[in-house]
Amino acid sequence: MASFPPRVNEKEIVRSRTIGELLAPAAPFDKKCGRENWTVAFAPDGSYFAWSQGHRTVKLVPWSQSLKNFLLHGTKNVTNSSSLRLPRQNSDGGQKNKPREHIIDCGDIVWSLAFGSSVPEKQSRCVNIEWHRFRFGQDQLLLATGLNNGRIKIWDVYTGKLLLNLVDHTEVVRDLTFAPDGSLILVSASRDKTLRVWDLKDDGNMMKVLRGHQNWVYSCAFSPNSSMLCSVGASKAVVAAILV
Repeated sequence: MASFPPRVNEKEIVRSRTIGELLAPAAPFDKKCGRENWTVAFAPDGSYFAWSQGHRTVKLVPWSQSLKNFLLHGTKNVTNSSSLRLPRQNSDGGQKNKPREHIIDCGDIVWSLAFGSSVPEKQSRCVNIEWHRFRFGQDQLLLATGLNNGRIKIWDVYTGKLLLNLVDHTEVVRDLTFAPDGSLILVSASRDKTLRVWDLKDDGNMMKVLRGHQNWVYSCAFSPNSSMLCSVGASKAVVAAILV
């Protein structure tokens, strides 16, 4: 029989409680797609929550507002998140005062989600910033969606706009992860047996293709210092790569 390790207090687990519930609309999304992975993700700073609702749709929710509504109204479904003001900048540097929910149509079945956040760096990875389409600010927040057709779409969380469309994978993108150092380096794991490393600060340039897996790749994760990447797949082995 399975049991918890000694450091885990089972009584504390029993005390956990539901604080709220987010409900998907009944129509037109009542017909669920059986192949779709219903995925959730939090932004690194906890400001937003992303929810793959099925039928190609991802919902972006300002989490602070949702949590406040849950605490005020119990388990009511949150449908309006415009009352709490959280100042921020968009990708053009302009001030925004009201975080908004966004419904994103990704165009295909969504298998994976990941948030990426930028932080100031002493030296940009970009060779010449004048040739790049986006000037990512210090408060930039992105959402990456991995799709059934092998594409990865990058969205501006604050505006809900599509920024980049990465198209090199040939099969389902099963997992996505951003480097935790704020460099906006994205790694994708796919059924095409590869992992690909993308530099979103360089217009989504693909930096590397990692081919250590003999079968589908299911999941990947960075080390805390962003120097190492580990991945697992259908071969049931862990593959580690040093990214320097």
